[in-house]
Amino acid sequence: MLFVTFLKIGSVLYGSGYVLLAFLRNDFVHRLGWLTDRQLLDAIAIGQVTPGPVLTTVTFVGYLVGGGAGAVLATVGIFLPSFVFVAASRPLLPKIRASRWTAAFLDGVNVAALGLMAAVTWELARAAVIDWLTALLALVAAAVLIRFEVNSVWLILGGGVVGLLYRLVAG
Repeated sequence: MLFVTFLKIGSVLYGSGYVLLAFLRNDFVHRLGWLTDRQLLDAIAIGQVTPGPVLTTVTFVGYLVGGGAGAVLATVGIFLPSFVFVAASRPLLPKIRASRWTAAFLDGVNVAALGLMAAVTWELARAAVIDWLTALLALVAAAVLIRFEVNSVWLILGGGVVGLLYRLVAG
């Protein structure tokens, strides 16, 4: 079931890797109940810290659900369709983009993917921002990201350190 779920997601995933988060939340939190929103947020953080695409979040989700074998199955399931689709569509892509109708369709899909990412960001933010400290960390992180070109790993580590220090002081 894990492999098939990621194979399905990998076959319909379009746009940024962040669109993946909507699929993960829908399938693994809501439909299957295998993860909580908090576990999904942890998986996203791991995906941000590790090198490579956001899709490495899938490996961590697979590990949470099925251990080492689950990590392998999830990774293969999410990436396999893209390799097949790229090989199959390479000769057709210039013709598809040259058509006004299909180009407009692809542009619409891009906008829909952006909307999907915004909706999932909102839902996950509601699960992550639970008190004044997390709200302050979210605002500071957003300001730093907008103002400076900083690697998200530093923001995640900084937030973790602030959270630990707060818990130590607050007891």
